[in-house]
Amino acid sequence: MLKKELHIFFTALMFFTRIPCPKWIDHSPEILNKSTKYFSLVGIVVGSFGAIVYWGISFILPENIALLLSIISTIWITGAFHEDGFADFCDGFGGGWTKEKILTIMKDSRLGTYGTVGLVGLLALKFLALSSVSSQLFITFIAGHSVSRFISTMLLYLYPYVRDDNSSKTKPMAHALKLSSLVINGIIGLVPLFFYNTYWVFLTLIPPFISMLLLGRFFKKWIGGQTGDCAGATQQIAEVTFYLSILVLWKFI
Repeated sequence: MLKKELHIFFTALMFFTRIPCPKWIDHSPEILNKSTKYFSLVGIVVGSFGAIVYWGISFILPENIALLLSIISTIWITGAFHEDGFADFCDGFGGGWTKEKILTIMKDSRLGTYGTVGLVGLLALKFLALSSVSSQLFITFIAGHSVSRFISTMLLYLYPYVRDDNSSKTKPMAHALKLSSLVINGIIGLVPLFFYNTYWVFLTLIPPFISMLLLGRFFKKWIGGQTGDCAGATQQIAEVTFYLSILVLWKFI
């Protein structure tokens, strides 16, 4: 039982990061589908890696540089997986006016103007938001990655998968997402919030959740559902929304 769960977790870790996994872990679509329950745990791993990078570099360089390098480190360790989805989302919905055109543009590996501008704006906002967090930066960094991955998994659960080819990154896990996996993923994703000094922090879940619903409605209107790029964009937007929500919360408590 334990080995099976480790197999499922390592499959998620291998799919979403560059972290080396045991050689006996393969790319089984069946196991990958089940690995949705550990997406938030992967977020905790990625966020912890970025926090450790920040902590180490802050001893020898200014904190703002350490923060920027920590953000870059999380992009590197994930292979820019979600950032790529966000860029494709910007290009697809920015330059396409029909379902077929949007899906074709998102499928294109080249980065367009909309994607470039979107990524620059997103990363700048992420850096400025985190640099403005006055307390508990470490846990905020980790929580942002875990909560946002839980939110993006909710998108996969609530909205149908629309691409019928093999080009999407999430094709193997596009179907049959179980409620039990979503619940486990949610429990893991919310764990970092318990390390804050106040339980008011749970209010910060509301804006990312609303952003997911609005994005889902937008995706449904234009392409009839979600794709892997939509999920990646949702994760990035939910992450930034969480950081901004933390700043608003700290202002009023």
